[in-house]
Amino acid sequence: MQTQKKTHSQQWQRTLCAAMLITTALTVNTSSANSPAPTLPEFVKSSLDFRQLNNGDWLILDKKSLRLLSASGVELTSMKVRAKQFDVRESANYALAALIDSDTQNVLPIRIQQAQFQLQTSLPAATSALESSCLYRDQQQLMHLFVIAKSGHAQQWILEDNQARLVRNLALPANAKSCEVDDRTETLYVNEEDFGVWAYAAQSESHAARGAVELRQPYGRLQHGAHAIHAMQNGIAILDAAGSNISLSTSTSAKQDWKINKQFSKKTHAAWPQKAGILRSVDTPGKRNLFLRDDSKKTWIAITSLASKVSPVTAAIPVLLPQAQTEEMSRLGDAADDPAIWRHPLDSQQSRILGTNKKQGLLVYDMQGKQTQLLEVGRLNNVDVRQQIQWQDGVSDIAIATQRDDHSLVIFDIDQNGSVREVSRIATGLKDIYGTCLYQPSRGGLEAFVNDKDGVVQHWRIERKNSAYQGTQLRQMKIATQPEGCVVDDKNARLFIGEEKRGVWLTNADVMQASPLKLIAKVGEQLHADVEGLALYHGKKETYLVVSSQGDNSYVIYDAQAPFRYRGKFRIGFNIEKGIDGSSETDGLEVSSASFGTGYEDGILVVQDGHKHLPDGAQNFKYINWKQIAKALQLP
Repeated sequence: MQTQKKTHSQQWQRTLCAAMLITTALTVNTSSANSPAPTLPEFVKSSLDFRQLNNGDWLILDKKSLRLLSASGVELTSMKVRAKQFDVRESANYALAALIDSDTQNVLPIRIQQAQFQLQTSLPAATSALESSCLYRDQQQLMHLFVIAKSGHAQQWILEDNQARLVRNLALPANAKSCEVDDRTETLYVNEEDFGVWAYAAQSESHAARGAVELRQPYGRLQHGAHAIHAMQNGIAILDAAGSNISLSTSTSAKQDWKINKQFSKKTHAAWPQKAGILRSVDTPGKRNLFLRDDSKKTWIAITSLASKVSPVTAAIPVLLPQAQTEEMSRLGDAADDPAIWRHPLDSQQSRILGTNKKQGLLVYDMQGKQTQLLEVGRLNNVDVRQQIQWQDGVSDIAIATQRDDHSLVIFDIDQNGSVREVSRIATGLKDIYGTCLYQPSRGGLEAFVNDKDGVVQHWRIERKNSAYQGTQLRQMKIATQPEGCVVDDKNARLFIGEEKRGVWLTNADVMQASPLKLIAKVGEQLHADVEGLALYHGKKETYLVVSSQGDNSYVIYDAQAPFRYRGKFRIGFNIEKGIDGSSETDGLEVSSASFGTGYEDGILVVQDGHKHLPDGAQNFKYINWKQIAKALQLP
């Protein structure tokens, strides 16, 4: 790598910070007839690819090198390399470029700082021919790199702290020609050769489904697929395979309904390239200028200037960091489901996290996430714990889980050391048992609520006599569609039930004071279906209801008393320092306001992670300290 150092003013930090405060949305209005056509500096026009940085410098790719030039065209540094194109992202104090070396097939992430090039990190050597790479900066401002092979095998990497960490593997179309990411909408665009353009979620914790943007006929509006793509704000520019038309497409509803807002054609553009190459854009005040490379004349042609406007910056959902994670499930696929917390009576750091495995049984973990027990008792779904239960023949700590093979409630005894053993089962008569939660009335004993996928909710009284358990059904309720998560506020005898598609219901947990179900949190703007895990945090001043909003991979907080005010929501992201990924598609969760020692003085939230990444693996559970949540949402 050949570099040369030059004196250079450092402006990245303030220009990038200013840019982050303003979100630009493109309109489809082209520049007026009296406006001059957008132009590029002469030293850019002959490049294979280019990007202008926020401080005005230019990155130029030619046949044999990548170069950094000042706004006036003075070369600041360069490196010898052959590549077809490259991508760039900027942080507060440096820029990152990524390209595929045509000779070695190595992906080169190049750090650009103080007018120098430096290899940010080395990625493993490619095992198959590479076709494309593109960068993405997430909501945490972490740098990601997508690498796509001609076979369609793709990988997503995080490039931070001079390290490359594999986040996940992806299955993309074979012969994917190129990729681009719109950071604002967190959309990964992939151009499948001879077929068209697909949209994926760039956020690794999102669902891996794809949506069609523009496909070839008869599946879409393109004649033979797409030749080139370029991500724009809230949309994408697509050059058709013939190189004769450019369409600007935007999504109107969650990347599913794509609409062409504007088209530019060779027929109406006098300077249209004879042999079209790639698309690029340059921002100027109030404009985003689109250029198309003419590969025959080896120059860039101005296509149009799009008017840009300042749009309000939407409040970002806080992204919090997990402090620990459990060991992975021993079964792949959808296995982990629901956690529960048992607190050690003398040493809180010796407490245990119980977690269900829908393919195997019950797992027990310590506060560092190490598995201490596996009870292979069949397909368990939900689990809940109560401690210091007053029975006729003594006091004990109990966990109860739903068993989907025999549709029973499985009762587990927990001894003073946190060791768990099965002691009994109670048949429910349900056809498809699902969720459960426990209620410890002030009068003593234990009660359980258990639901079925058809909406039936049963209320059981659990009794123990001479160390033998039995159950008596007290009542039955019905919800219109499928419930699962539920939680009881023991002190106030309030039962919260989650109906996956509609929201959270409330009723009285005391059978002697039964009340009609009331919908207190609806699926809508803040809460997204499926509504999954529910838990209660009993703080010194307030009690909060925590709900897993599975549809947008977030966690919503409400006051647990009328009027059940919405307090905010958050997501769980990467803890790069500890090598822990975020969480997504959370089924069950549990929270406690008790102190669990260093790092969890104000309590702990435990959530199921539907997709284990960094790297890919079997599902597990993540631990988050409550203090972080309270600070982010300004909870008293």
